[in-house]
Amino acid sequence: MDGGSEVQLEAPTFCCPTCEGGPIPGRRSSQRFKARSLSTSSATTYWEHRRSQSLHGPSPVTTFGPKACMLQNPQAVMHIQDPASQRLTWNKPPKSVLVIKKIRDASLLQPFKELCMFLTEVKNLIVYVEKKVLDDPAISGDETFATITKKFCTFREDLDDISNRVDFIICLGGDGTLLYASSLFQESVPPVVAFHLGSLGFLTPFKFDTYQSQVTQIIEGNAAIVLRSRLQVRVLKENWEKNDMVDEKGMILTSKDTGRSHKAMQYQVLNEVVVDRGPSSYLSNVDLFLDGHLITTVQGDGLIVSTPTGSTAYAVAAGASMIHPNVPAIMITPICPHSLSFRPIVVPAGVELKIKLSRDARNTAWVSFDGRKRQEICHGDSITITTSCFPVPSICFRDPVTDWFESLATCLHWNVRKKQNYLSSEDEEF
Repeated sequence: MDGGSEVQLEAPTFCCPTCEGGPIPGRRSSQRFKARSLSTSSATTYWEHRRSQSLHGPSPVTTFGPKACMLQNPQAVMHIQDPASQRLTWNKPPKSVLVIKKIRDASLLQPFKELCMFLTEVKNLIVYVEKKVLDDPAISGDETFATITKKFCTFREDLDDISNRVDFIICLGGDGTLLYASSLFQESVPPVVAFHLGSLGFLTPFKFDTYQSQVTQIIEGNAAIVLRSRLQVRVLKENWEKNDMVDEKGMILTSKDTGRSHKAMQYQVLNEVVVDRGPSSYLSNVDLFLDGHLITTVQGDGLIVSTPTGSTAYAVAAGASMIHPNVPAIMITPICPHSLSFRPIVVPAGVELKIKLSRDARNTAWVSFDGRKRQEICHGDSITITTSCFPVPSICFRDPVTDWFESLATCLHWNVRKKQNYLSSEDEEF
């Protein structure tokens, strides 16, 4: 659960009994949590999926949560499954659901209550809700809704492990709710149904008006899904201070004490890893390595390393191309580079990127992961990035291609312009 916790690494194998596949390395290992209020089996961690370098990247895990998996289809193109054939199925009927609601949004209160009552009373599902959602006075003070909330199972972020307890996820809000759902699961992610109740909604294809029929259809199985690849990130803090503090915004503040030690922080990132110059007025100066070879030194405001899903977020605002989520790739985009020839590039999903502060850098750098866990990077620290084998299975409204292009048109107004008038034969004479 805690994507930024220190972990002990083991890498036994795990065989999926439902998908007739081979062993999936890195499935089980031990992890330390800050506390635990749920009785559960030993925790799991994703790090480290060991593999040799590959131009095609890792084979994604196709089991999502305890009961969902991708419908097997022998037809493949260049060892990559046709996106149109990616379908969700269940090896057992789903019994539990995690409902994620945007915090402190009054417009979501009524949809949240309606959905929870439907899931609990009509579908007889076990509903998991984050404790801070139920602490909202508008929910805790509703006596008529209290009978429903008593049936909920609650959890706390970074404290409770629900990775093997949730069969699928329903998000109410904007794209941020899907990013938050991804951060809760550091290994296999249950299927995600995202309802558009936020401001942008690029990643949320479902409208809430028809939620009953949509949820029913998904529970019955055989829904289209898109596997949104994530970045597997490891931050090695060479000069980490044991007395470092974390402020209320989640930023790690470096102390100046003399006690030093090494610390490895690990994350699963759905959109992007951003390295920037922070509050300094100097240019950011970081070295970029690819499979151990120094590729270039980035001088500018920073660098964006994004997934295809993240290519339509910060990266496209910085001048990058837009990549369909099914393309196995990693995009590298400079932020305001001090070189006119430094253009965004796309590299294969199988490579390993490493970012380090240059030896002659005038200032430190700062890094964030999907806009969270922002922390300072000093000399000697390193950030290692590659494609994760644990994607986010996002359920489609129609299919992966149609949904993506509709999002481009409705959210980003891609290639929208006034059309030219028709030219008649009379106009051609002039």
